[in-house]
Amino acid sequence: MMKEKPLKLASLGIQHVLAMYAGAVIVPLIVGGALGLTGEQLTYLVSIDILMCGIATLLQVWKNRYFGIGLPVVLGCTFTAVGPMIAIGGQYGISAIYGSILVSGIFVVAIGRYFGKLVRFFPPVVTGSVVTIIGITLIPVAMNNMAGGQGSADFGSLQNLSLAFGTLLFILFLYKFFTGFVRSVSILLGLAAGTAVAVILGMVDFSAVGDASWFHVAKPFYFGMPTFEITAILTMVLVATVSLVESTGVYFALADLSDKKISEEDLARGYRAEGLAIVLGGLFNAFPYTAYSQNVGLVQLSGVKRNSVIYATGIFLVILGLMPKIGALTTVIPASVLGGAMVAMFGMVVAYGIKMLSHVNFGSQENLLIIACSVGMGLGVTAVPELFAEMPSGIRILTDNGIVAGSVTAIGLNIFFNGLSKRKLNVVVNEQKAS
Repeated sequence: MMKEKPLKLASLGIQHVLAMYAGAVIVPLIVGGALGLTGEQLTYLVSIDILMCGIATLLQVWKNRYFGIGLPVVLGCTFTAVGPMIAIGGQYGISAIYGSILVSGIFVVAIGRYFGKLVRFFPPVVTGSVVTIIGITLIPVAMNNMAGGQGSADFGSLQNLSLAFGTLLFILFLYKFFTGFVRSVSILLGLAAGTAVAVILGMVDFSAVGDASWFHVAKPFYFGMPTFEITAILTMVLVATVSLVESTGVYFALADLSDKKISEEDLARGYRAEGLAIVLGGLFNAFPYTAYSQNVGLVQLSGVKRNSVIYATGIFLVILGLMPKIGALTTVIPASVLGGAMVAMFGMVVAYGIKMLSHVNFGSQENLLIIACSVGMGLGVTAVPELFAEMPSGIRILTDNGIVAGSVTAIGLNIFFNGLSKRKLNVVVNEQKAS
């Protein structure tokens, strides 16, 4: 095979960076904003996240004896973790977020070889319900940001709402009239356009960019030593498990696109790489990481399936992550502009959950009951958190958080109604491959 021309390799790598960049930076912006981080802390969070996206991607594409699936996979922070991280941070503080991420990463590394056996607990009726719950519980965050951010002096002003809906309409316009790469980066273009209008209106403060340094070194435990709360750990382990189920679908899709066959050992190496990435996220105060499906679309669109391109993508992300001034540029995006994009992005989480549920047999009343009760329990606990306040602490571990409550309900009811027979396990695995 001919050696890749450096310029072509770089351009293909940058294309992958652009496809995932909005999804990668918006997670720290949402979580950091919800936790009330300072401008300096937010800049660090964005930069370290981009850096860790690059390292996580390199860990996954580098196939060796212990980890790495060796497919053109790009890893980024999972959107599934946004709601849980905000909930954990609000209840236990930021240190508990990173304690739970660390434990969930170790859990993923430990179960990598055996996850094929655990996947029977997470058929589409369970994973679809969980993702739908997470997406729905995120919508209020988007609404608050559209209005200017909770507690802001101009909350709900016409200017904020105009910016938010203008950003959303621009994203929808790009989806309607463009295809291919422009559509894949529409969120990024929408954020850029909304921020440009906000600059004209005098709503953007660039002081954070001026204060940020050009280069920094990643610091372990930047936000302090992690703390460990059982409820937080359970929540993040569930998030990591759901992400593994999603990643399994990405692995099979990329293997098909690349005309490669993947074995159980390949899958185990892929899971271990994700687990290592999550552990690094916990150590350096970043995020849990998972395979990004938007980059699968780009592979399919471009027809370029070479791992060398993904190596270039990982290196570019590492370089960007070492430059806080680049990260600081994203922190100046007004809350209302972010809110407009969030409606589309969080709505897509809900839509993806519904898509996962489309693989469920809706002719089964049992499956309908699993979805109904799990989504109802998840939303109910989120809306009325004091519902189980008088229950013993051992029970409240499972009921303090709507996502945990809904997930445990879905898993328990699936076992109760559908069982775990060998025949059903084969159905589950085939459904995951299909999705």
